[in-house]
Amino acid sequence: MSSLNPAANRERSSMEASVEIAAAKPKIRFRLTSGVQGPLIGLVVLCLLFGWQSPYFFQVRNWLNILDQVTMAGIVAIGMTLVIIIGGIDLSVGSTLAFSMMVMGWLSHTERGGPGWPLWLSILAGLVTGGACGTVTGFLITVTKLPPFIATLAMMSILRGLANVITGGFQVVGFPDEFTNLAVVRHFGFLSVTVATFLVVVVAGFLYLRFRTGGRILCAIGGSNEVARLAGIAVKKWTVIVYAACGVLCGVAGTAMAARLNSAQPSAGMGAELDAIAAAVIGGASLSYGGVGGVLGTVVGVLIIGVLHNGLNLMGIGAFWQQVVIGAVIAVAVTIDTLGRKRG
Repeated sequence: MSSLNPAANRERSSMEASVEIAAAKPKIRFRLTSGVQGPLIGLVVLCLLFGWQSPYFFQVRNWLNILDQVTMAGIVAIGMTLVIIIGGIDLSVGSTLAFSMMVMGWLSHTERGGPGWPLWLSILAGLVTGGACGTVTGFLITVTKLPPFIATLAMMSILRGLANVITGGFQVVGFPDEFTNLAVVRHFGFLSVTVATFLVVVVAGFLYLRFRTGGRILCAIGGSNEVARLAGIAVKKWTVIVYAACGVLCGVAGTAMAARLNSAQPSAGMGAELDAIAAAVIGGASLSYGGVGGVLGTVVGVLIIGVLHNGLNLMGIGAFWQQVVIGAVIAVAVTIDTLGRKRG
């Protein structure tokens, strides 16, 4: 009789899905906090190696430079981590960063037809622009059913073009000192506002994924989209929210970069998507399996990339060979992750 009752079957399927997600909670929590040890050990080994090779590596000033260099990439990488956790990918983060930055720069100036808005309002507009870009990407994926790779690839091209259209390809130069000081002035001798912003994003992202129901929902969507839907989770809504959040974080990173460079450049963020994906993957996120990843692992991944760039520069190794080394590190990290999952 039950087989002839579709409503009863749907209710039973929903209950079974709920039980499956509830049973998976401990595993999800474990994955959010585990997987950091390996990359962390690798980071320590790299630091010891570069410290042995260069007497300047462990100097405070050098580490402050590393923090400055990884701030923008780290903010974007955290947004990418959220996307990867739900089983997606976002190739448009670099273009979103550039477009948000150019909107903020153009609105705050009067050159090239800009309206000359107050800086705080222009910054807010840049963040809204980033969120809007992510929202459009989310709708392309959930409504038009485009694969995330194709949707974000299209947005990457569109937004990069729009970033150049705003000012005809020219950069916007010159911001007030109070804005550029956000990236220059170090409070307590080491903490700039831009670095502090990165740390706030890290703490907020970690607490959300670790302790909030929304964090488990994201892992459930990445683990099994269909099971999450049967359990009553609004998968489409959460997908749009995640891509919108990633877009806002790109806007934050664009603002921080503009403060550091004292300019808004349409070419900003070139390759940011690769660095963000690399940091998340090195930190334990999986491009093959959704529901896996965490903020702490991504932070370690960002630091590994930053330390690699910095240490190789101190050793006099050119930028081309640095790309080779970082690519090899990514390949090794993914290989170790894959082999570990097969054994598990």
